Amino acid sequence: MTTRSTNTETDPLHARATRKVMLHLLPVMFGVYFMSYIDRTNVALAKPHLAADVGIGAAAFGFGAGVFFISYAFLEIPSNLLMYRVGPRRWIARIAVTWGALSALMMFVQGEISFYVMRFLLGAAEAGLYPALMYMVTLWFAQRHRATVIGLIYLAPTTALIVGSPLGGGLMELDDLLGLHGWQWMFLIEGLVTVLVGVLVWFKLPSVPSEAPWLTREEAAVLTERAGGGDAHTETRIRGNVKKAFGRPFVVVVALIYFFNQITNVGIVFNIPSIVESLGIEGSFLIGLVSGSAGIGATIGVLLVPRIFRNHPHREAAAVGLLAAATTVVAVGYALSTSPVVRILLITISMIFVFGTLPLFWSIAMARMSGLMAAAGLAFINTVGLIGGFVGPYLFGIVEDATGNPSGGFYVVIASSVVGVLLAPVLARAIRSEDAQTTPAVKPVPAPEA
Repeated sequence: MTTRSTNTETDPLHARATRKVMLHLLPVMFGVYFMSYIDRTNVALAKPHLAADVGIGAAAFGFGAGVFFISYAFLEIPSNLLMYRVGPRRWIARIAVTWGALSALMMFVQGEISFYVMRFLLGAAEAGLYPALMYMVTLWFAQRHRATVIGLIYLAPTTALIVGSPLGGGLMELDDLLGLHGWQWMFLIEGLVTVLVGVLVWFKLPSVPSEAPWLTREEAAVLTERAGGGDAHTETRIRGNVKKAFGRPFVVVVALIYFFNQITNVGIVFNIPSIVESLGIEGSFLIGLVSGSAGIGATIGVLLVPRIFRNHPHREAAAVGLLAAATTVVAVGYALSTSPVVRILLITISMIFVFGTLPLFWSIAMARMSGLMAAAGLAFINTVGLIGGFVGPYLFGIVEDATGNPSGGFYVVIASSVVGVLLAPVLARAIRSEDAQTTPAVKPVPAPEA
């Protein structure tokens, strides 16, 4: 039986082991999450071409873009419970290969119905990926490292926004090559790359420290110990523990905040190319390049915001409240501005706030969950957020159809950000209540892979 070490002599060992994990594990996690963001958002670049080539209008596009998150949300918890049983390596590899294949098949979309069906299937295939990655963080990293690690993982989607938009725009310049539209080439090539990433995951992503060939036995042991926090009992069944997994007040409040965050996040990401085009910018590659400015803001956010708030005594709630307020101000400024340059700059700034809170946000939950409760609880929070991911693009599409202006969706951003401000003190109170009632975090007990 492993006991929690308090001897500072193990600190250099743990530090060395953690550096090895960051070097070997994070690039693979980065790669799979990078491609997931490419494949779920590349449809935004195809929006005007889908309208011209197969007759998919703004509201239909918004529904189809969002329906991805319905199937994703519906299967999120079952997917993560299966991941807990078969092991993260197998499950994440399966997710990547199936969603990559379906992403490639998006090239055969012929109209609204086939668009809805393919987006729904794509969401089902990808369900469970993000909480599985977050669960792996609970298995490999001590709590004090988690906000930093999550921030590094979040560089995957922010980099995807920077690189993916011009890359996708460049692929769409292949229009008419071998009789295919540019958007068909984009879906095909990016989907096949994802399949290859899934194969890489199978060979390079150990589920737990004890499976890593690049760790010594002592390094694996100290990583497991520090990540779990000891040998206290952890539940291994959902039955009888539903409230602990899903019903604790802090879990519910965190899920609600994430819901409104994703309305803003996904609403902007799925519509920024059309917003950029509406500002008078022409050409697929140039539109993609300018759209990548959102990724620059998001990257700044995940790198700087956790550092700014790391010494604040109530950093999570303070960050949520302050940044939600700042997003509201930016959105209002966007709605009032008429300058294309100013509007692009404000979109970039808004993404600093939208993405910057996420590493702190997820560390709140991880500090208070472990084992099966972590697998289930993190999936539940992400499920609620995914529903926001459906609502965001759909509301943006409705507003665009009603106003004829892709930028009208920023009124949705204002509304969701105001709610975020109101929820910040509720989160602070829920965290205090949770911490007053619970014992220190316990060690997760994942099912070993055969």
